[in-house]
Amino acid sequence: MQEKIRAFLQEEAPSTPVLVMDLDVVAARYDKLRQALPEADIYYAVKANPVPEVLRLLVERGAYFDVASTGEIDLCLACGADATRLSYGNTIKKKSDIAYAFERGVRLFAYDAPNELEKLAEAAPGADVMCRILTSNEGADWPLSRKFGCELEMAADLLVAAAKLQLHPVGVSFHVGSQQRNPSQWDPPLAQVAWLFDELAAQEVELDTINLGGGFPAIYRAHVPSISDYGEAIRRSLQRHFSAKERQPRIIAEPGRYLVADAGVIAAEVVLVARKAYTEETRWVFLDIGRFGGLAETEGEAIAYKITTPHDGGPTGPVVIAGPTCDSVDVMYEHAPYHLPLALEEGDIVHIHATGAYTSSYSSVAFNGFPPLRTICL
Repeated sequence: MQEKIRAFLQEEAPSTPVLVMDLDVVAARYDKLRQALPEADIYYAVKANPVPEVLRLLVERGAYFDVASTGEIDLCLACGADATRLSYGNTIKKKSDIAYAFERGVRLFAYDAPNELEKLAEAAPGADVMCRILTSNEGADWPLSRKFGCELEMAADLLVAAAKLQLHPVGVSFHVGSQQRNPSQWDPPLAQVAWLFDELAAQEVELDTINLGGGFPAIYRAHVPSISDYGEAIRRSLQRHFSAKERQPRIIAEPGRYLVADAGVIAAEVVLVARKAYTEETRWVFLDIGRFGGLAETEGEAIAYKITTPHDGGPTGPVVIAGPTCDSVDVMYEHAPYHLPLALEEGDIVHIHATGAYTSSYSSVAFNGFPPLRTICL
């Protein structure tokens, strides 16, 4: 845990649950990613953590922003971002939302379907557009396949169609899956993008932009390579597939989790420790935060957060970790091998680490009357 967060939790003892963010960590992560991928323009995925303090910090550092709604557009503009540095990367948009974004000055949009392209042509005439292709997402803890993207042949047709509709097809986007633990997973889609560049050039449509998506991982319980490993792997792939091109393409990256996850710690209170039978070894540990309170990525136990307690170092035993609501799916970990101290009891404060991404933005408004997850930035 960062010393700044540790000191704040000890001195202030804020009511729980609460997410505490160290903005210095966000700044350091942004700088490290810039060093690892110096050729890329960094578009922060706002959905990861949209608190104004994070957005203003990244505006000051010269970041671009990947937005998914008109609400995120308004938020970025209110925090000082220029509309020309926004990319409307969600491929599922209302026509009225496209028109609103275009009116506010957004000029870069993603799509992956004919009907979406037609909406863009009508509501954002002359805009820059990127077609998103399908990827396997193998090696990702939180896959993003199937729902987004299209097959290569369809992408080629959609890019040609964009030009015919008086839009400006600038390039191709993809996403290798969130929390991608294999740096080599960018190579197969980059090979496909290279094919698309050649295919479109043969049809007199010149592409000049590659959107690498996000996927750069946070540090949870499992080992992940360093960000420099990712940068080196991506650079090798770009060299392999694009070195012979007459003009080198513009590179875009859309990190979210990598920039903010490790900057945050959730403090939560133990509400109850119980067993389901006298002979049951496994204890149920109920916290005052669960899947509806911000820990949605424990769905399928996909993201395994590190949890520390005031009794660490003593004897431990197996546990099921669940949230406080009266919904039976509000269980975070039942099959993953979590062991917590036997001394853990009601009223103890536990810390859930690397929770700065996809927690506060995922928390429900008031399910069971519980308020959204509060965020404090230091």
